[in-house]
Amino acid sequence: MVNFDELRAQIAQEFKEVETLDVLNELRIQYLGKKGKIADLMKQMKDVAKEEKREFGQAVNQLKAETSALLEEKKKELEAKALEEKLASETIDLTLPGRKPSHGNLNPLHLIEQELEDLFIGLGYQVIEGDEVVDDLYCFERANIPKDHPARDMQDSLYLDPAHLLRTHTTAIQMKVLEEQAPNPIKVVCPGKVYRRDDDDATHSHQFMQMEGLVIGPHVPLSDLKGTLEFFARKMFGQEREIRFRPSFFPFTEPSVEVDVSCHMCGGKGCSTCKGTGWIEILGAGEVNPKVLEMAGYDPNKVNGFAFGIGIERVAMLKYGIDDIRHFYTNDKRFNETFDRMD
Repeated sequence: MVNFDELRAQIAQEFKEVETLDVLNELRIQYLGKKGKIADLMKQMKDVAKEEKREFGQAVNQLKAETSALLEEKKKELEAKALEEKLASETIDLTLPGRKPSHGNLNPLHLIEQELEDLFIGLGYQVIEGDEVVDDLYCFERANIPKDHPARDMQDSLYLDPAHLLRTHTTAIQMKVLEEQAPNPIKVVCPGKVYRRDDDDATHSHQFMQMEGLVIGPHVPLSDLKGTLEFFARKMFGQEREIRFRPSFFPFTEPSVEVDVSCHMCGGKGCSTCKGTGWIEILGAGEVNPKVLEMAGYDPNKVNGFAFGIGIERVAMLKYGIDDIRHFYTNDKRFNETFDRMD
């Protein structure tokens, strides 16, 4: 005769000692499986006396129910323990520094533009921006470039209709400023994009950026222009830089000059960057043509001034050692990240 009390105690002890779900599953098979011990007890019913069958069957069913309850209780206990251990092993250390959030980068052209604006604002200039679509009148005629002037062929402009075009230089802004502020003194810089029909290669683009400066007032000597440009060159390329003027021609200035800066790579000794000359051409400038002043409403006998035009791409290429102007316009994130001012 089976001693159910001893078997019940044995099962309870074995379940108590279980520490893993795998071992618990082995016990389940051992006692509750189709070939387990409790199933064997049910098979013994045929050998039990008729008058004891009912009592024996009830005892087996009770043992099975108690064992199933022990199994479920132990399973919940072990699953809770396993979850707790997993959570403990996957705990995030909140004291670690967080990941640095990604941020955008300004294109180096905008960095140079901002640097130039800061430089000239420090010299007392006002920054004036204008429309990119301008009248032929202000883009050319007021700048002393009439319709039959050969300088128009050099700029090969992009016209929208016979009277309007994408500005070929920011001189168009200056001509409006001259007209609007006449006869008052002027000290402005005008940055922005300009457009010309041109081949796209390592040094040319149909779109590029300029910053032109204009100073108008009584008794403005050419030496003021030279001092301004020397200050610009040394701030942008180093304190050892020197500049030189070479005679040139621009319709809106007279006399006109090309301005070179001593090479920042070799210090003026001659290298591949400056093609052995020791100098790098950087901008054009000159005294404002009296005809331009007259058309804007100024009396050239009472006031004069100077103007200069800086190519922002050229400054950026020289300052940062960029060998291809097209890099500025490819929208390559890797290129922009080279000029990160947030680090």
